Amino acid sequence: MKAGFVYMMASRKNGTIYTGVTSDLIKRAYEHREGLVAGFTKQYSCKLLVWFEPYGDLQEARHRELQIKEWKRAWKIRLIEEKNLEWSDLYPSLFEVGFADPGPRPAPGSVNI
Repeated sequence: MKAGFVYMMASRKNGTIYTGVTSDLIKRAYEHREGLVAGFTKQYSCKLLVWFEPYGDLQEARHRELQIKEWKRAWKIRLIEEKNLEWSDLYPSLFEVGFADPGPRPAPGSVNI
């Protein structure tokens, strides 16, 4: 059973929001931040990790992602602001002691897509 994360990236406070799922949150957030992922997040500059939820099973995380993607925007904003009122970038917090990431941490500039 592989662990996973549901996460939201944003362009700014109350800006464009992207919801995704990954088994390696640090790597995936890095890819979005650096514009290494072609598509929606790069086009709309969604570089701030504003919310995430860990799951013990990647399939559970995928199910939750699909639920959230169906939500109204106001519900997503409320979910973000329950834990991150100012929409601060949570990426630096991923490197704090105690964060359980199931994947290796990428060295800057070494991410392969």
